[in-house]
Amino acid sequence: MNADRNAVIIESLGGRDAVDRMDHEARADALEQYLSDRLDEAKVAQQGRKQAFPTVADHREMIDKRGYRRGVGNLFLHARSNKRPDEDTTGLTVKRLPAMPKAPTLIDFFEYRFAPAAHLLQSANLARKKGASEEVVLACLLHDTGNSLIRSDHGYWGAQMIEPYVSERVAFAVRYHQALRFFPDPAFDYEYPTGYFQTFGIDYVPPPHIQAAHQYARNHKWYEDARLVTTNDLYAFDPDVQVSIDEFRDIIGRHFKQPKEGLGFDNSSVSHMWRTMINPDAPL
Repeated sequence: MNADRNAVIIESLGGRDAVDRMDHEARADALEQYLSDRLDEAKVAQQGRKQAFPTVADHREMIDKRGYRRGVGNLFLHARSNKRPDEDTTGLTVKRLPAMPKAPTLIDFFEYRFAPAAHLLQSANLARKKGASEEVVLACLLHDTGNSLIRSDHGYWGAQMIEPYVSERVAFAVRYHQALRFFPDPAFDYEYPTGYFQTFGIDYVPPPHIQAAHQYARNHKWYEDARLVTTNDLYAFDPDVQVSIDEFRDIIGRHFKQPKEGLGFDNSSVSHMWRTMINPDAPL
């Protein structure tokens, strides 16, 4: 028992004089009671924290009370997007987006549409520092780019968006990181994120398609790649870490097939997704 803790216990028992008057058995009983009380207090506090998290039903009740749709992409989110027509929206504006080059590259999207992209850059930086393969580093860099387009099922959207330009392995890691986030894996020191109790509800159970995706990915030869995205995703939220997209130019150059026409203009199956992010203010 350290000195500070010893002093706290003595004080709780009435001070040094009171403790000195106790026989050994009384002291032992008093110490046991003190530790038991602290354990009970910790348990009550923990239960209180759990009760503070919303339930799935609580989130459902909030749908028509929020001024936004939680699944809308970053570029499309408006603070009052689903307010009633009779409510005052005076003074509410969205940010004017800078024009993009005529043949935009992936780096242009990081600079003009995904910016500041701190989480993506930190995630890729963590993977690189841990010695991950360049494909895993690229997957970490791209894993949440789908959030700019849409948040719901963003792993699937993000993977589809990059599929023509990356290896199957990178697309796999991006697609399945979404499902794997909900399932702990002690082998990779990955635990269920505490923040999900708030985001999804304390009693949230992943839907069947996510559970099926987890099982499929868990038994796949590229499981480790997708799991590494989740481990470098969870811990990449440090406000004091600054990372530049320039640090990944070489990896992008080696593993991302940049179309000469520019993303959005190469007539690929996903060009429309990139064009939508280029001009999200288009009315139709």
